[in-house]
Amino acid sequence: MDAEVVLVASNKTDARALEVARKAGVPTFVSPSKGRAQAEHERELRPAIDAARPDLVLLAGYMRILTPDFIRAYEGRLLNIHPALLPSFPGLDAQAQAHAAGVRIAGCTTHFVTEDVDAGPIVMQAAVAIPPGASVEEVRARILKAEHELYPRTVQLLATKKASYQNGRVVFDSLAVSAAHGAPLVSPEVRG
Repeated sequence: MDAEVVLVASNKTDARALEVARKAGVPTFVSPSKGRAQAEHERELRPAIDAARPDLVLLAGYMRILTPDFIRAYEGRLLNIHPALLPSFPGLDAQAQAHAAGVRIAGCTTHFVTEDVDAGPIVMQAAVAIPPGASVEEVRARILKAEHELYPRTVQLLATKKASYQNGRVVFDSLAVSAAHGAPLVSPEVRG
């Protein structure tokens, strides 16, 4: 990617991302949130983020509702990845929601964070086929694999200015969609 990770912050002391960051020489910061008011936790977190001066603040596995003050402080720079094709299945345990609904195509969405949970402007989405009879665990695994591909692509898109946040919307610049990406994803795929 045409981007540099300047800080990995976590609200969990045992987050795997902290270990990965330390091994890569990336600064880390931990502010435990369990049992604390969100505003108190954010008062610790914001100075660490601000000192790192990031162009983007990426949420991943951060399962807390952010305060409006925090969201406004990073408006247009605060991104989230959600394990569903928003606007379907917002909120907690989206994969189980998709499984329970019996969808044949699920996926993930990167979006800018707004005060409305999982409702901010969408940057990118990735779809995955869900075969009949798939367990919730299989749905989770398929979506997680897509998340690991989609988030770096989203960062690259924003870092290279091919997409940007403008006036509460995502604006794209000079994007070309290949013919292969125009083909529909069908699930289940029935042959013969």
